[in-house]
Amino acid sequence: MADTLDNHILHALHVAPRAPFRLVGEVVGASEQTVARRFRAMSRAGTVRVVGLVNPAVHGLASSVVRISLRPDRLDALAEAVTRLPEVSFANITSGGSEIVCSLETPHDGRVPDVLRRLARFPGVQKVDTRMILHTYSPPGADWASLGPSLPEDAVARLQERYPRPVPQGPPVEPRPEDAPLLAVLAEDGRASQATLAERTGWTPGRVARRIETLERTGTLFYDVDLIPERLGYPYGAAVWLRTTPAHLHASGTGVAALPRVVFAAATSGEQNLMAIAMGTDAADFYDFLTHSLATVPGITDYTTSVRLRTLKQAASLVHRGRLVAQAPRGGGPRPPTP
Repeated sequence: MADTLDNHILHALHVAPRAPFRLVGEVVGASEQTVARRFRAMSRAGTVRVVGLVNPAVHGLASSVVRISLRPDRLDALAEAVTRLPEVSFANITSGGSEIVCSLETPHDGRVPDVLRRLARFPGVQKVDTRMILHTYSPPGADWASLGPSLPEDAVARLQERYPRPVPQGPPVEPRPEDAPLLAVLAEDGRASQATLAERTGWTPGRVARRIETLERTGTLFYDVDLIPERLGYPYGAAVWLRTTPAHLHASGTGVAALPRVVFAAATSGEQNLMAIAMGTDAADFYDFLTHSLATVPGITDYTTSVRLRTLKQAASLVHRGRLVAQAPRGGGPRPPTP
């Protein structure tokens, strides 16, 4: 299990994913060599992966959360199929093995996405409930303070000063064809050095730096830190589906996102118009979250939960035997058979 230093290193990477180990060492109070050794050990153990991803909005895609209800005897087959879908991320088996909850990126063009049709036809599927994400209350990297020992505020401020997250100006810009090798390397390792990127692309380090800066500034390229919560002391997790009134929607969503143990919160379409992802140590800890933390948020009128049994997929990683592993390149992996 990660100790305090590991947690501080991971927090630093949430704040500044490409910060050099030297700077991370300065803010966590350890040497550059110690930080590098700790991070590489966690990477080899499959605890963490830092990845650079292309904003789905570049391709006109909208984010949705999908709840797939199915017969438990069809669970393994559908779980394997879902992990192979490039449109799917953050997939979990929940609720006694009769539900899969996942995030889905699909075109918002007035047509029913083909991937939803295929999922609905899969043997054993009883219901596919799709909820579009309307607004996200949790900014990138904000979840870490909910999970482990956190860095002091001045350390976070120092990281943000040296490596500020760019505020995109206007819609994201579609990558150019020559960006493909650069983006492929970052999708595998979001912390790949400029020297490595230059070698893999055939560009000069200066050109690499300028192009990354442009892609980040336009909102085309962003970074995610995939984690295994169990390695951080949180084997218990759940999606919480909440209902509130339009008058309370923003205040309730903001309040939920600020709660300890909540790593994601968003407004969604559907009968329940808020969702949150909460982590805990066990059922008693989660009950305490519901009765003491969630109960303090005004405007919540109803809720249900989907308890995570097993994680299948993170933002850009598969979870195999409790370890993060790289998935096939987008569009390059096998697709599940059409039932």
